[in-house]
Amino acid sequence: MEYTENELEQVEKFASIYLKISDMAVILGIPAESLRSDIADHSTAVSMRYRRGKAASKVKLLAQEMQLAQVGSPLAIENTHRNLLDMEDDE
Repeated sequence: MEYTENELEQVEKFASIYLKISDMAVILGIPAESLRSDIADHSTAVSMRYRRGKAASKVKLLAQEMQLAQVGSPLAIENTHRNLLDMEDDE
């Protein structure tokens, strides 16, 4: 399916707040399975925008977690250590 620039922007925004694909589809007025399928295909523009939206919010969350770890939060330190291990596994 072809998406307008406005729809792509909305998908990215919705993904950044972790809105479910089924809810995105309702708002965009398209079948959820079509949107889900297009997002699963990493070669599509909608997939890239969806993943970019999620990643942008993940960056913010990880940065906040790192700040908490730096001031000594035991849970944040543990989570940050796990994030480091996940990062190294992905290298």
